[in-house]
Amino acid sequence: MRIAVISDVHGNLGALTAVLADIDRRGVDQVVDLGDKLSGPLFPAETADLMMDREIVHIAGNHERQLLELPVERMGMSDRIAHAALTPRHRDWLSSLPAQRALADGDIWLCHGIPGSDRTYFLEEVGTWGCRPADPALVAARAGTVEASVILCGHSHLQRAVRLSDGRLVVNPGSVGLQAYRDDHLFLHQNEMGSPHARYCVLERARGTWAVTMVELAYDWDAAADLAASRGADGWVQALRTGRVG
Repeated sequence: MRIAVISDVHGNLGALTAVLADIDRRGVDQVVDLGDKLSGPLFPAETADLMMDREIVHIAGNHERQLLELPVERMGMSDRIAHAALTPRHRDWLSSLPAQRALADGDIWLCHGIPGSDRTYFLEEVGTWGCRPADPALVAARAGTVEASVILCGHSHLQRAVRLSDGRLVVNPGSVGLQAYRDDHLFLHQNEMGSPHARYCVLERARGTWAVTMVELAYDWDAAADLAASRGADGWVQALRTGRVG
């Protein structure tokens, strides 16, 4: 069984199109998405249309929750742009999505952040130092009593996998659409992949165990950066063009 895992598209239609084309070439059995699909200054409505037309197993991320629950005046720029672009059909779709779910007869668990929280990084920790890889004991504590062999997470936009001492594999496929950002949740920090490539991963089960292949793809990130600039999203321009925070 082969499963393609995407996350954190953030309305980047060009990156998503490149990723889905690559997935189609690989002939996977299933595609899953871990949330934060639309919020951003690029193509939120068009991204929603494409994702709704595909056979994809979805969960919601924190940005889906914010789009549905926050008053517009409390939204950040990314959510405000998406909120203005989405139709009632799009919002009905988002409201139908669970925050977490099981797959493959319970052998795979999908969450956006950690089980029970869409705002907490799974494989990283933040503090006065910024953001760094989390201690394995902390990762295991966040996994808690989830019995799945593989736990899939997103949110941090950092492509990484950690195998716990009990054999469980925790995987973040990275972000399809945004390779760097600055955030002040808990502590001011910035997450950077260091290149602008779209990212996802492929899980494959063979001989009774799961293995993961990390994928990065080129797409027209200059066009995405130019569009962000034209819409006044200055904080996105450098991130889209270089994979680093300006």
